[in-house]
Amino acid sequence: MLGSQRMRQITERLLAYSAAQQTEVVLLSEDAYLTRFANSRIHQNVAEQNTQIRVRAVTGRKVGVASTNDLSDAALQRVADNALQIASLQPDNPDFQSLPAPQPVPKVDAFVQATASFTPQQRAQAVATVCKLATERGLIASGAFTSATTEYAVANSHGIFAYAPQTLSELTAVVMSSDSSGYASSSSLDVREINAEQIGREAVDKAVRSRNPKAIEPGEYAVILEEYAVATLMTYLSYLGLGALSVQEGRSFMANRFGQRITGENISIWDDGLDTTGLPVPFDFEGVPKQRVELITEGVAKAVVYDSYTANKEGKQSTGHALPAPNTYGPMPSNLFLGAGASTKEEMLASMDRGLWVTRFHYVNPVHPLKTILTGMTRDGTFWIEKGEIQMPTKNLRFTQNVLEALSSARMITEQTRLSRGFFGGIRVPALCIGHFAFTGATEF
Repeated sequence: MLGSQRMRQITERLLAYSAAQQTEVVLLSEDAYLTRFANSRIHQNVAEQNTQIRVRAVTGRKVGVASTNDLSDAALQRVADNALQIASLQPDNPDFQSLPAPQPVPKVDAFVQATASFTPQQRAQAVATVCKLATERGLIASGAFTSATTEYAVANSHGIFAYAPQTLSELTAVVMSSDSSGYASSSSLDVREINAEQIGREAVDKAVRSRNPKAIEPGEYAVILEEYAVATLMTYLSYLGLGALSVQEGRSFMANRFGQRITGENISIWDDGLDTTGLPVPFDFEGVPKQRVELITEGVAKAVVYDSYTANKEGKQSTGHALPAPNTYGPMPSNLFLGAGASTKEEMLASMDRGLWVTRFHYVNPVHPLKTILTGMTRDGTFWIEKGEIQMPTKNLRFTQNVLEALSSARMITEQTRLSRGFFGGIRVPALCIGHFAFTGATEF
């Protein structure tokens, strides 16, 4: 780890080297360790240490960005000069006003020493547990165990300096037979919360119960979506329209619908970068403190997230959701939560007359962003439900579904939630029982 003092020294040198009217420096330093396994044995064990520096230079209304991972004085001078030169070649951006001014940043404890000091031997022991459980049942295990420490620092010529360290651990397992597969995953700031035996048993159980799958006809069915599947839907919902730029450009499902009901009353979605049950970072990539943003409350469209650029266009304040510049996506939720309910998966199952149990989705792509229509495949454990019981495993199905309509037919929500990694941070969600979900194709597996 570089530490706060070292990162401050680097940002101060860069700000001193820059001849731009305004300058922003973003440092992202990571110590990442990864153990991969396939065919029930470890095949890769790697460690990477890297520091990325990104300089945004502003002259008038021209903005340029340059980056490097070289920390020498000559390289720092060069990246500052390159950013300014790039800015000079850009057209004026009439909507750009200024880099943000400093604000107090709340402290969030997202660093766990046990994760930072986790050893390759400890990762190997966890992987061995998963592989042993798989081989005992004649199955093959694959997956990865990651432990990492990331340091974030942002500084600018207006006086911002924000620093935060974060740890992350994640164990993912896919267990397969000749005609079935099972999946399980766990993510946490604290590696001690990763239970390798539990992950292994969950994946093995799905693979065993998925053997000899039967084909069913595509159609519209009630579904129980495990947290893995729900997290995927929330990730894409966030990407499609929960940021201000998508609203301003007219490509968000939230546009012209604020104050209207867009999902069921039992659905509330928010973003909170200070909540330590997620993967928190207390500021964004402009050094602006994160705010909790109520996105959808009891089914009603409430708000989207902003960075300084999109906020300035509307005369608003940034909510602290900037991504690193240059950025064509605009601001994004990075610590997303879907509100829990009061049910269990067992109660969901008992309540269902006919339908499907879905573990997770893959190969997901947007079809119609404004209508939140996604398409993708079920994977790693899909089961037919009848009269409150799982009757048989099914071959995987393709879905084509409007996400907001699915959330409008949510019947039950679990009290238990699960943390997953999304595109830009963490997502904590419950499982959902949904009344109508459209499956439009089938597979041979």
